[in-house]
Amino acid sequence: MSTADIIKKCKTNNRKAQMQLYKQYCNGMYCVAMRFLKNEDDAEDVVQEAFINAFEKIHQYRGEVTFGAWLKKIVVHKCLDFIKVKKDKYVALTETNLRVVEDDDWLVEDTVTLQQIKFAIAQLPSKYQCVVQLYLIEGYDHSETSGILDITESACRTRLLRGKGLLKELLKEKRYGTGS
Repeated sequence: MSTADIIKKCKTNNRKAQMQLYKQYCNGMYCVAMRFLKNEDDAEDVVQEAFINAFEKIHQYRGEVTFGAWLKKIVVHKCLDFIKVKKDKYVALTETNLRVVEDDDWLVEDTVTLQQIKFAIAQLPSKYQCVVQLYLIEGYDHSETSGILDITESACRTRLLRGKGLLKELLKEKRYGTGS
């Protein structure tokens, strides 16, 4: 059965179809949540809430983007809401899930390790951490990032530029080296 067929059944509140969709996407959405949250229990809770929210609003899914992208946006919003409520700092990224989006502006030497990048991102002020993570790690563009964070695209671009600059400086200070 195709994902589109499963989604059609989910729109009729079919529990088996919902479970099938959950099983198909839960691991990927858990990885997204772990990139934002500090522990496994919080990530599991947020993913559960995101799925409940998605199933309640599945009639709003129009197929303009993949279901995974639509669901990921819900998970990211839930994570950011959770962080705001808990007033936590930010997430420890897991090595298996980190990928840096292609960005010609931002180059890091091959000798820089994932741990060094994670440490440097954790040192950024939170307003820059969010934008840097959403853009470089999650792959959102300025429009999507500004929508998620409820800031203007101009503010998003400024925060990303400053965040990447601070990240480069942090890496240089630690003598990890960055390219231009």
